[in-house]
Amino acid sequence: MSKAAHSQEGKRPSRTIALNKKARFDFFIEDTFEAGLVLQGWEVKSMRAGKAQITEAYVLVKDGEAWLFGSHIQPLTTASTHITPDPTRTRKLMMHRKELDRLIGAVERKGYTLLPLKLYWTRGRAKLEVGLGKGKKQHDKRNVKKDRDWERQKARVLKRG
Repeated sequence: MSKAAHSQEGKRPSRTIALNKKARFDFFIEDTFEAGLVLQGWEVKSMRAGKAQITEAYVLVKDGEAWLFGSHIQPLTTASTHITPDPTRTRKLMMHRKELDRLIGAVERKGYTLLPLKLYWTRGRAKLEVGLGKGKKQHDKRNVKKDRDWERQKARVLKRG
């Protein structure tokens, strides 16, 4: 086998569709859950093309079901003409009943927030990583930045010897 063929074999497309980096900066994430998404055909095609965004999205629990609000999936120009795509449609999340009950308890009683963290593919199905988090105060964000800078400086000093 040639070297070029071997290098092509190891490359696989990225499983990640969209990340919400802002969520980890603004919130302390205590726990994460995996949820399936109820999607329409055009949404799946757009997600495969990488046209999804979850930075402004949030998760709400209503009537014992989880819903994703504010996510944006840009419709492709080659989409079917007999449907009218709604890019910011509310999408239902599929989760186990025990997980939903736990999330409902945490959100209603303890003041937690549900955040979409990552949108990715698992065995051909779109999944959403939902984080259970509490909001950070301004001084917490400064401490995180200070710690990150200190770790970077420490690594530089150790690298030099």
